[in-house]
Amino acid sequence: MVCVAPTAMGQSYEKSRLVRPRRSQNRPATERELPSGGVLSIFVGVNTHTMHTIFDRTKHIFSSDAFAEIIKDTIRFFNGTPVHQLPPPENFIGAGVYALYYIGKNSLYKYLYEANRISFEQPIYIGKAVPRGWRQARLQQTTNELFSRLNDHKNSISQVTNLKLDDFRCRFMILEDAAADMIGTAEASLIRQYKPIWNSCIDGFGNHDPGSGRYNQAKSEWDILHSGRHWADRLKGEHPNEKEINEKALAYYSKGDE
Repeated sequence: MVCVAPTAMGQSYEKSRLVRPRRSQNRPATERELPSGGVLSIFVGVNTHTMHTIFDRTKHIFSSDAFAEIIKDTIRFFNGTPVHQLPPPENFIGAGVYALYYIGKNSLYKYLYEANRISFEQPIYIGKAVPRGWRQARLQQTTNELFSRLNDHKNSISQVTNLKLDDFRCRFMILEDAAADMIGTAEASLIRQYKPIWNSCIDGFGNHDPGSGRYNQAKSEWDILHSGRHWADRLKGEHPNEKEINEKALAYYSKGDE
């Protein structure tokens, strides 16, 4: 195809050949005539990947017996780790998963006192401590995240008026290197298995100080039952009814009295 290019004065100069690209089956072309008499080929890009118009849920389900066994092994290992005072007696490096156990005589947790009297069977709370940058996939060198989290819980319990720090114990599992990817999965599996009351019934134990300018929110259920955390006393929002929360907590482990 020959195209004559006009000059600014409307005259033409040397003819040049416009080479049309080879047409691809995956790139359909649209041709348009130019004022000069040439033809412009426009190639429209399309996605060559196959798109399914029929939805089949079974093609989206991941299932692995090997993965299920890894979860079971993780929980077995966790349940065999040593139990310590809260916090542990020595600072240490690592991130992972932990459980808190209550052995006191607060009437709300009578079931836990009985369950943990001989051995530590039923956690009151399960949580995790992840490496810095974990949520943004910008992992930094692991420091003492797990110990720091346990120490935060020590500070919370020490501030309230109706719990004693001496009535708490903890166990934990350090997950590092490739195993660090299991932290969230291990926490969720343990919570599903044990359904600790401070995870599954009474919300708020793991909360942090919201910071200046954010104290217009309500106190958590945990802070209503266990008042005394300094930052929680600044919260001004309309909070839940204490009587209703007490009744819910007492009912949660009622099966333990049967």
